[in-house]
Amino acid sequence: MATGSLWHAYGALLFLDLILWLSLFTSLLCFEGSLLVNLTWLWIFRAFSWFLLHAVSSVTLDKTMHKLLKPWVALLSFVPPVFDMTQTLALGGTCGFSPVPVPCMVGLSAVTATLVHLMWDKAFPSKKVKQEQEARVLLMRVIHYSKPDYPHLGTAFIFLILAALFESSIPYYVGKIIDGLSGEYKHDNFLWAVACMSFYSFGSSMFSGLRGGMFMCSLSRLNKRIRHMLFQNLMKQEISFFEENKPGSLTSRLVSDTDKMGRSVAMNVNVLLRSLVKTCGMLVQMLSLSWQLTLLTCVEMPILGVIQNYYNNYSQKTSRELQDCQAEIEQLASSTIRSVKTVRSFRAEAQELKRYQEAMDKKLQILKRKGIFSAAHLLLRRCVTLSLRVAMLLLGRRLISSGQLSSGSLLAFILYQKDMLTNMRQLVYVYGDILNTVWSAEKVFKLLDRKPNVQEAGDWVPEKLDGRITFDNVTLSYPARPEWEALKSVSIELSPGKMTALVGPSGGGKTSCVSLLQRFYEPQRGQVLLDGAPLNEYQHQYLCSQMAAVSQNPVLFSGSVKYNIAYGLHDCTMDRVIEAAKKANAHDFICTLSEGYETDVGECGGQLSSGQKQTIAIARVLIRNPKILILDEATSNLDIHTQHAIQEVLSGSKGQTVLVIAHRLQTIERADHIILLEDGMVIEQGTHEQLMAERGRYFQFREKLFMVDPDEN
Repeated sequence: MATGSLWHAYGALLFLDLILWLSLFTSLLCFEGSLLVNLTWLWIFRAFSWFLLHAVSSVTLDKTMHKLLKPWVALLSFVPPVFDMTQTLALGGTCGFSPVPVPCMVGLSAVTATLVHLMWDKAFPSKKVKQEQEARVLLMRVIHYSKPDYPHLGTAFIFLILAALFESSIPYYVGKIIDGLSGEYKHDNFLWAVACMSFYSFGSSMFSGLRGGMFMCSLSRLNKRIRHMLFQNLMKQEISFFEENKPGSLTSRLVSDTDKMGRSVAMNVNVLLRSLVKTCGMLVQMLSLSWQLTLLTCVEMPILGVIQNYYNNYSQKTSRELQDCQAEIEQLASSTIRSVKTVRSFRAEAQELKRYQEAMDKKLQILKRKGIFSAAHLLLRRCVTLSLRVAMLLLGRRLISSGQLSSGSLLAFILYQKDMLTNMRQLVYVYGDILNTVWSAEKVFKLLDRKPNVQEAGDWVPEKLDGRITFDNVTLSYPARPEWEALKSVSIELSPGKMTALVGPSGGGKTSCVSLLQRFYEPQRGQVLLDGAPLNEYQHQYLCSQMAAVSQNPVLFSGSVKYNIAYGLHDCTMDRVIEAAKKANAHDFICTLSEGYETDVGECGGQLSSGQKQTIAIARVLIRNPKILILDEATSNLDIHTQHAIQEVLSGSKGQTVLVIAHRLQTIERADHIILLEDGMVIEQGTHEQLMAERGRYFQFREKLFMVDPDEN
């Protein structure tokens, strides 16, 4: 918004207000009435002026300018009647006035309204309407998530108001005690003041403790709900989402951002309402003690508000930078610790330490800048406070000398003024902190609202499943590389009771076929059919129960051997676990472990060898007795005798549809059907004998693609 346009609007509305004053001056030049009549008439006139100025600005100005000038119009209209009424009440009704406008009063009210409005707008810069609406929507959504805690929050607010009211009465009775000691001592009055101060102090402490406990309880419940919802939604996302987002960043959103988001309701509203109630109560007490000192205090507040606002703006910027730095540091530490074996094998400890040190140095630089700015802000604020405190003491001494104020009342006013400034700083700080928490809530809500980029699973559960899989003209491009096609119009079929082997060079499309079967990705064109129906029409739990996969490097979870074999199954008996382990030839080595089936395998199975992890993964598949079995070099880390012992179990002799990705010639020769994939296309398919007889690409790549076991011949 242009500054010139703003001043033109100021000038036009001031000119209209001056015309209204002159019209009142002309009509009431000789009017004289009682104090109440004059005050009532002035309020009616200024209410009419506010209505007229508001209507003119809404018609002649655009919405943004009108929204900006609404507070200023209200100030311009109601400063004179508020000032006159306050002066009348302070002097006990002894000061009369006429509703006829005084020129100095017209100019003073206009200057006061403009200065206050400019200071307020500088302290709290007006944002774009769209941004304000978005922030309001985010805050209301956080409040909506607190709906189950409304009874707790309501009780906490009641305790908060009582604590604030009790606390605002303590300095008043402290002043009464000082007056009782400094003047003519009256025992009864002194004891009464001490008793009142003790009563209000005890009440303030009790209600503050109850308030804090209720708010902390509500905050914990809210954080639990938000984290549960966010984690639940993250588990629904497609695999490409986790490839695009770093685990450390997602963990930061799940832990720190949800905590900040919860504070926007429980903690910030707590501080906001407490400071607001205390400020109103203290302002009433301060006006009753001395309106002159109160006006001097009110001069200090806008100045400190402007200073605090500049600090809040910078603090918001640095808080966002620190958030990003913290997420980066967590990601670096997590990835390095998780892959410590790889780091150690490549002697990259120094390199990882350097990356971590650079991230820590970046965070340190931000903290240094924040510390320097905070020190400058504190120094400037203290200078302003000290200057006005000296002026207040000089004015207080003058009031005491003239008999308008007692020593105890001055002490009580100083205590009120100190608490008032603290509360005003808290109000301004809460405003800035709400912006930070809304920023955190925006990131959390973005993840909460995210829908998976895969078709939702259906609810079809057939009574019988044959297990026939058909790739019907399937084309796949990964989200990270949409211009590159991993599969190009692939059409293949996997028959029930048969073993199908996918072979070909690396990057040919074998893993992409497996990913489509497990619904990690969705094809851009074509369909993957199971018994003639698209995979997405099946119920997700049913499809997972009928399809299982064993990879070359299986993933185990921290927990017992039993937990890993029965992973994902409910009410799985120990007999089933042992039976599956025996089929996978894992029972013997499990019995040699320190605690048998209750032995913890460590993080990602780190306490076991590669072959032991592979046999447990095979047992995890066999316990489900799936109709469709996917094997990606499932026995590559096993010795020859163990491979032979479980190959019959994995051969598909029980009517299973078996898909094998293998590089050993012996495994491929036993397949009923072989499909050669290269560059995302089906090059050849048939049995081993047929493909060898054709002497095509399979025959040419035989020595390059497959490993031949020494004991085959």
